[in-house]
Amino acid sequence: MKEELIVGREAPILRTKARLVSTSEVGSAELAKIIASMKKAVHQEDDGVAIAAPQIGKSLRIFLVKGGILKRYPEDAVFINPDIVRRGRKMHTVEEGCLSVRWLYGEVLRHERVTLKALSEDGQPITIGASGLLAQIFQHEVDHLDGILFIDKAENVRDLPPESHEQG
Repeated sequence: MKEELIVGREAPILRTKARLVSTSEVGSAELAKIIASMKKAVHQEDDGVAIAAPQIGKSLRIFLVKGGILKRYPEDAVFINPDIVRRGRKMHTVEEGCLSVRWLYGEVLRHERVTLKALSEDGQPITIGASGLLAQIFQHEVDHLDGILFIDKAENVRDLPPESHEQG
């Protein structure tokens, strides 16, 4: 039986704005432990593409994109204190789900392009322009850090449990 690492939508931490990670925390053993827990949690979920620290019960402005989901990130990519500094004008509706809001899916209006500034896992400043799925992930995860769940914005929300859950 797998260990439950991800908090559900009823957890108050998911509705709280996460705190900035201080420069003294970047690179610390404690932060490395939290990031390792995030990696373990997202890799435990076959359908997971990214995770934010509040989803494992930590009120910190960190998220990671699971390695191998996008060619750009063959390894897990960690973003500390991320901030979307530019949003493209063009928007589109995309399908979303969430590891903390199991098996609900809905349509969310997102910017097609965004630019994100953050610190890497080792504290280096990074600026990344993103479009498509990566832009969607960035917006979804930054929403988590601001205490917003996709279901707050979604339309046509449906419950789509996997077949194994329906039979159990």
